[in-house]
Amino acid sequence: MDLDLTDAQKALRDQAREIATREIAPKAAEIDRQQRFPRQAIESLAKAGMLGVTVPTSWGVMGLDTMACTLMIEELASACASTAAIVGLQNLLVCEPVLRFGTEAQRRAWLPGLASGAKLGCFALTGPEGGSDLDGLATSARREGDTWVLRGTKSFVTCGPAAQLALVFAGVGSGTNTTLSAFLVPTDTPGISFGPAYDKLGLRGALSATMTIADARLPSSALLGAEGAGREVIRFAVDGGRIGAAALGVGIARAAFTVATHYAIGRRSKGSPIAEHQAIQFKIADMSTQIDAARLLAWRAATSRDAGAPLGAQVSMAKLVASEVASRVSSDAVQILGGNGCLADYPVERHFRDAKVTEIYQGTSEIQRLGIASILLKE
Repeated sequence: MDLDLTDAQKALRDQAREIATREIAPKAAEIDRQQRFPRQAIESLAKAGMLGVTVPTSWGVMGLDTMACTLMIEELASACASTAAIVGLQNLLVCEPVLRFGTEAQRRAWLPGLASGAKLGCFALTGPEGGSDLDGLATSARREGDTWVLRGTKSFVTCGPAAQLALVFAGVGSGTNTTLSAFLVPTDTPGISFGPAYDKLGLRGALSATMTIADARLPSSALLGAEGAGREVIRFAVDGGRIGAAALGVGIARAAFTVATHYAIGRRSKGSPIAEHQAIQFKIADMSTQIDAARLLAWRAATSRDAGAPLGAQVSMAKLVASEVASRVSSDAVQILGGNGCLADYPVERHFRDAKVTEIYQGTSEIQRLGIASILLKE
């Protein structure tokens, strides 16, 4: 793996860091407290071209790679995990599948708006019972002439209430002949509605809600990829999404680590900084080491994806380690701050809550371990 970043990757990382520091970080606590969609931050990032980083310049503005997107997400997550989650979803779970599986007409219709931020997308996979809707197929699609009619319910649709486009997965057919297909669904289609945003533990600004699909009629051109190619679309999208989730975890962990180290240096106990206590030093050393390990796994997965190399278990390893490192590091940060770590006056309690969500969304840690073992035992 080549660890030398290109000039374009460095430029995007530095630009994201500058916007995150200047505009996003000062409002992160308020966004979390009010559970408010960070519209102003998203508009600023859209103007900078960060909502469609990998979209070629013929439809977008940058035409960069997954590695560049990974660097950007980490920087944004170190300021506001909710904002970073929205940007990661737009890039990796919406733009990328349209770019990969869309027809020329679909790309022309959607990618310029998505990449510019004029349109936001959401990814509607999870069924009403939780987990991916691959076997229950609680959402169905049937043909009526040149029209598709979709019916069902999707849960935990992040950005749904703010989105203009939903990537929806539905079962076509019945019984043993049922296959899974993907559809590009404008959210203003009659029959599409969203419930109120969930009151979530973390990532509170990345609003999530239930999506109801009541006999929504779509043209035949709404099908993304071939009929029955839904699982292929999901695998591709989720691979990218989990790399983004890994970068998100690294950014959260980095933010918690920074607060904890500064606090340890400034907080005095019995006349000396608590940073001089060996117990604190051990925590600081472990936290930094774990963050670097998680970042390297995320970088390995991103560079492999960009190279077109087989990913194997790399994506799940990156997501698993980064999410658990985020939780562990943010928990240690709370411990270092002591009572202050439990107060909303300090950001580590927000990092702690955001980190826990990263262990669950994009596939729980248990699902990642099962997937890793399954791949390894076949090798």
